[in-house]
Amino acid sequence: MRYSKISAVIIFLMVSCSVLSYSQTAQPSERMVAEGLIQIYFDGWATGDTAKLGRAMHYSCQLKFFRDGKFTVMDRAKYLSLYRLHPRNKDLITQIVALDITGNTGSAKTEIITARDKFTDYFNLMKVDEQWFIVDKISSSAPHKMVEKPGPSPEKEIVVDELRRPWSMAFLSEDEVLIAEKEGDLIKVNLLNKERTRISGFPSDMADSIEFYHPGDNTGKFEVLLDPDFSKNKYIYISYAAQNDKGNATKIIRGVLENNSLTKIQTLFVATPYTFERHHYGGGMTFGGDGKLYFTIGERLFNEKNEPALPIAQNVQDKRGKIYRINPDGSIPKDNPDFGPGAVPGLYAMGIRAAQGITYNPLTNKIWFSEHGTIQGDELNILTPRANYGWPVKTTGKYRHSEYVPPVINDTFTDPVWSWLHTAAPTGLLFYTGDEFSAWKNNLLVAGLSRGSLWRMTVEGDRIKSAEELFVDDRKRLRKVVQSPGGKLYVLTDEMHGMLIRIKNGKG
Repeated sequence: MRYSKISAVIIFLMVSCSVLSYSQTAQPSERMVAEGLIQIYFDGWATGDTAKLGRAMHYSCQLKFFRDGKFTVMDRAKYLSLYRLHPRNKDLITQIVALDITGNTGSAKTEIITARDKFTDYFNLMKVDEQWFIVDKISSSAPHKMVEKPGPSPEKEIVVDELRRPWSMAFLSEDEVLIAEKEGDLIKVNLLNKERTRISGFPSDMADSIEFYHPGDNTGKFEVLLDPDFSKNKYIYISYAAQNDKGNATKIIRGVLENNSLTKIQTLFVATPYTFERHHYGGGMTFGGDGKLYFTIGERLFNEKNEPALPIAQNVQDKRGKIYRINPDGSIPKDNPDFGPGAVPGLYAMGIRAAQGITYNPLTNKIWFSEHGTIQGDELNILTPRANYGWPVKTTGKYRHSEYVPPVINDTFTDPVWSWLHTAAPTGLLFYTGDEFSAWKNNLLVAGLSRGSLWRMTVEGDRIKSAEELFVDDRKRLRKVVQSPGGKLYVLTDEMHGMLIRIKNGKG
């Protein structure tokens, strides 16, 4: 019967015979047939299909239910008359909990689970003329109430505003952060009193997009990252667009943060050649569980029509379009993959177009990164040594230059773990480990520039099982999603008057 029609009269079905005990002599084939019979019943019950219900129930089957303080008998014909065809409820679960077979008789305990309730049903079965039937049914129509846990209710709270296109941030403590403004300064901000302090000593070769701005210009400061042992050595790592008379290039440095000044600066990597292209610098950085520094370098081209015969991202001797792995002091780990003669030192993976976000998953000890496509083609990838992610030979999107034909390259390309069918422009990403949103534990959060996206991905191992877009009614162009040492969740907006926003759980 359909609970939506009958629940008002609380039906309790019962049988006159007792539940039969299990026997080791039951044949597996009989068990399978009996399971199939119960499944036919459930299919008919869930959709109002009286043909299936009638096939599962013996003509002599009697059902008894409890109503108004007394038991009432209902025969098979009356029971079937209650049903009409209807779609199956997508939230409905029917399952066999236990099944015992003894000779030509059997008993089963089953459960029906809805969004709010759980019902337990008992069946008595009998084999008649070589065919199994339900001969009686007991149903606990009074439900076991399911405790509904309050779901997350994310809300936004502006913590700091009037930031100049903030690109990233790093927590010095729960209430004090470093923020890298792409078109401004490296600043220290007290989140309690909102006091801002400019960090001095930044290298003088930084290029920005203010003096030579045009739409899509990516030039400026990028990632700011603390050393895993920052409390002792005070090292911070910064990526930015450096300039000279030949153009710009992505540069990775580290220095000691001392008295609000950057000192003892050391250049770790420069993604030469310097060019006057002002796009796709990369600049994402993270430390892995191995203590090594991983960073992304974009291929720097806006249009693939400008690719050389051997594309930049496919040339192991070209520093651009790659991901690197180095020791914190800039030296090269001995266990890095070998890309052959002439390969750039520190090279870890290739075939990258414009990867900006990169993060470490503490649950699996793997590193994930985001990748910008051209026309669609935005991806999420898992970083593996010596992988080739295919650009521009292979892409999940389309080329910006409609007549571009990539060369044939004999290599194995690594597929993304996720790609969008529309443009999301994914940037900073984070595996959430806080407690405020307990239902989001170990989920992957991805900030996006396009349409102001904030995505929550449910991850199992190396697979994304589901994706939810948050704040679709309040979109902000987002550059980064970060978590404080105490587990608080924040996002940075990519705007001329950018903001640091706390994401709070409205249900506490």
